[in-house]
Amino acid sequence: MHSRHIFGRFLSLGLIAAVADVAIGQIYPHKPIRIVTNVAGSGSDFTSRLIAQGLAARLGQPVIVDNRVSGLISETVAKAPPDGYTLLINGSSVWVLPLLRDKVPYDAQKDLAPVTLTDKQPIVLVLHPLVPVRSVEELIALARAKPGHLNYASTATGSPNHLAAELFKSMTGTNMVRITYKGSGPALNDLIGGQVQLTFGTSASVIPHVKSGRLKALAVTSAQPSELLPGLPTISASGVPGYEAGTIYGVLAPTKTPAALINRLNQEIVLVLSDADVKAKFFNVGVETVGSTPQQFAAYIKSDIARMGKVIRDAGIKAD
Repeated sequence: MHSRHIFGRFLSLGLIAAVADVAIGQIYPHKPIRIVTNVAGSGSDFTSRLIAQGLAARLGQPVIVDNRVSGLISETVAKAPPDGYTLLINGSSVWVLPLLRDKVPYDAQKDLAPVTLTDKQPIVLVLHPLVPVRSVEELIALARAKPGHLNYASTATGSPNHLAAELFKSMTGTNMVRITYKGSGPALNDLIGGQVQLTFGTSASVIPHVKSGRLKALAVTSAQPSELLPGLPTISASGVPGYEAGTIYGVLAPTKTPAALINRLNQEIVLVLSDADVKAKFFNVGVETVGSTPQQFAAYIKSDIARMGKVIRDAGIKAD
């Protein structure tokens, strides 16, 4: 009797918790929601503003974009109340930064709860037109034949284009020299001018130069071909099986946010992303919408940490 009484008590408590969770989801939201993201004009800011607009229309509450100057914006959300009113929209730096620094005041997997992936911007392997290769296979052969001969342009340490290049070097056993720039603009200028031979650039930044003939595109770094670059193969299908890298964004919340709120936000944001007008606005700036379940986003983070963590350790990469 005693054990049955205890079991019944736990069952009752579980039922109460479940009912409370559903109730929370039903009354949410009753005040403005804040999306914390990077500075105005950044990729995550663009994503945040489109989602904020659509989410506000769907939920009937204001959704405010809170731009922060770089720094550890993830920490701001990780320490916020887990009530669904503070969200983070950012890229892979959320989980990559802890791999680059000895100490970070948050744990990407323990302190933040994935809500959904939102969009991705394919990275493209592009070369100066005079580099005498026409495929990824020929580039690998040249790099192996002349170790240290090829220079690649890169932005900040740990940025998606930097890690895409280092992953390529690691998986192909090639030695290419990194030339660091403060931004993609100066990097592309030097690539077009022939001061460096190649780069792994975002689709939005390199497509115009590829179309004009000032740069030569070899492949995309995504696992699947991109609609933004029809006919261009993936690196994985061009002699480097399993290769995948890119710029991807997602929505995260404080880790103890109730499951009902996570699911509600997931459903609403995915619906925003599936809107034809929203998809067109992303596509027009060289970005593809994604949308995922929280579980799929969590699996992606885990996989990316394992893949990029090995690259970072093997190359001895540390944040600037």
